[in-house]
Amino acid sequence: MAALASSSTSSSLLFTSPPPSKLPSPSLHPFPRLSLPTSSFLPSSSLSISPSSLSYPTTSRRHSASSFTVRAAAADKKKVLIVNTNSGGHAVIGFYFAKQLLGSGHEVTILTVGDEGSDKMKKPPFNRFSEITSAGGKTVWGDPADVGNVVAGATFDVVLDNNGKDLDTVRPVVDWAKSSGVKQFLFISSAGIYKPTDDPPHVEGDVVKADAGHVGVEKYIAEVFSSWATFRPQYMIGSGNNKDCEEWFFDRIVRNRPVPIPGSGMQLTNIAHVRDLSSMLTLAVEKPEAASGNIFNCVSDRAVTLDGMARLCAEAAGLPVEIIHYDPKAVGIDAKKAFPFRNMHFYAEPRAAKDILGWEGTTNLQEDLKERFEEYVKIGRDKKPIKFEIDDKILEALKVAVAV
Repeated sequence: MAALASSSTSSSLLFTSPPPSKLPSPSLHPFPRLSLPTSSFLPSSSLSISPSSLSYPTTSRRHSASSFTVRAAAADKKKVLIVNTNSGGHAVIGFYFAKQLLGSGHEVTILTVGDEGSDKMKKPPFNRFSEITSAGGKTVWGDPADVGNVVAGATFDVVLDNNGKDLDTVRPVVDWAKSSGVKQFLFISSAGIYKPTDDPPHVEGDVVKADAGHVGVEKYIAEVFSSWATFRPQYMIGSGNNKDCEEWFFDRIVRNRPVPIPGSGMQLTNIAHVRDLSSMLTLAVEKPEAASGNIFNCVSDRAVTLDGMARLCAEAAGLPVEIIHYDPKAVGIDAKKAFPFRNMHFYAEPRAAKDILGWEGTTNLQEDLKERFEEYVKIGRDKKPIKFEIDDKILEALKVAVAV
């Protein structure tokens, strides 16, 4: 790999997914595909989810995205408990899901891990929980392992665990939900559990890493509940998100610094607006029979290159961008610490959600990044002093000058 290469402006920013394939018979493995051998450095342990645990209905009906705004009929109103993480990028999922459900006429309680008075609650999306309570939702804090006492004996039709990453954390919630009469259990897993493949994108039914904590949770939920569904998100964008991804690019672009991207910059990834994730979850609540027993890639239906992400961020900011490519090994840095995305093709497609739930994506990175940049400036991050120590090491190794 060349030590330094300039970005070509002719490269495509976004890639449209091919049309989803027709569903196979329920007796077949969902979305069958041939996975080619992966590189020798990848983990050898893997797991292929059994067809019976992922069987699809023989028919599915498409519903327009406008159905999300229709209030639930009295007979269909659900009582939903969201167990929400207090850190990381996933916290915003519970926030948007709660607002979506309330807007559709359901009752919502969101249980956030930890203490209401903690410093974490002063950050997005937690400092916007008044938007939930003003819409009629309830907010509580505590330990999910003691969920029964935290919710003071309240009963629910549906529980979403958007917190645990391993069975030890989620099992108490699953067991309590089963014993208290919860009808449907939903789980936020991760598309990161797919075993790397030579033929992306990842689709539902692809082989996953057997030792991934989320996998154990998915299996346990399927054993305990007859009505269940799991969702595998990737990277997210949206107001209230507190994980630095697009901000990483903005930090460099507004300061007229080069944007160092490992590899060729043509690696594909997937970034979805969190409203799309919440709409998919809401459809599962409102179509429990269709959703039951299925795994859904909770992602956008478009891919974006890493270089494309840099250019789209620059476009949102109305500024130019200089992209620098480098080989992490050659410059002696860990790409995981230097860059917010995986240094490889990492994207999935939401085929099951489209075919089974009638879900439609609305993510538009060109417009969604403008929203994020407006918030970026509003909080004054564009003026905040930031150190770029790892960047400087990369640029020094490549002999790239940085304007003062």
